[in-house]
Amino acid sequence: MTQQVAVVIGVGGMGELIARRQGAGRKLVVADFDEDALNGVADRLRGDGFDVTAQVVDVSKLDSLQALAETSAGLGAVTKVADTAGLSPTQAPTEAILAVDLLGVAQTLDVFGEVIAPGGAGVVIASMAGHLGGASFTPEQEGALRLTPTDQLLSLPFLQDIPNPGVAYSIAKRANQLRVQAASTAWGARGARINSISPGVISTPMGQLELASESGAMMRAMIGASGTGRIGTPSDIADAAAFLLGEQASFITGADLLVDGGTVAAVSSGRLSR
Repeated sequence: MTQQVAVVIGVGGMGELIARRQGAGRKLVVADFDEDALNGVADRLRGDGFDVTAQVVDVSKLDSLQALAETSAGLGAVTKVADTAGLSPTQAPTEAILAVDLLGVAQTLDVFGEVIAPGGAGVVIASMAGHLGGASFTPEQEGALRLTPTDQLLSLPFLQDIPNPGVAYSIAKRANQLRVQAASTAWGARGARINSISPGVISTPMGQLELASESGAMMRAMIGASGTGRIGTPSDIADAAAFLLGEQASFITGADLLVDGGTVAAVSSGRLSR
């Protein structure tokens, strides 16, 4: 029997937990830009009995992603892929967010779409920001984000004068949702599925950093106005990923699962004013 391989890109709070949920009984490939963080997570996973291969990756570099895909496919049949890599507006400037959160995801969809095994599935971590900022995009802009060849994405005219990292983040996350829609046909041709997850405010180190930033008050208001009234946890996202990567979601592809505790619903219904 061919060995199955699960690949998790990004080893933050969500990534490590997804790796633990998907890695049992499979070769597990974990990848991150931060070599120290990567090695720490890999060592913990190995200590808990997982069969782990760790590889540094820069998702903004096509050759780096191709090397990761080659390593993964060399271990067996790549049946699970989770891309959790990303930068928040507090962590990085506009250019870096576009390179990692927009281009990086598009390149990951392309590269792993060429090695995903029949019956395989993938998830990309987008964000509720992609839903909240959706009304600001014209149909032409959404079409360009969805279908522009990956190597031309960062040259789109409306990406040349973005006012701040927060806007860049919203654009990138909406693009993630749209690129997943478009990629679902190519993945489907290989007998595989691809979906995105749009988390709300999640209690990861990145999420806590955002809560402590200038936008933290608005984020706390969002949590308070939401139907659940609580911050999300990495387990909430790992559970959603387990569903989308599993057989129970075999008829779901090209979709975005909003896991935000009801925040977008609160905004859409007028309960919370932006």
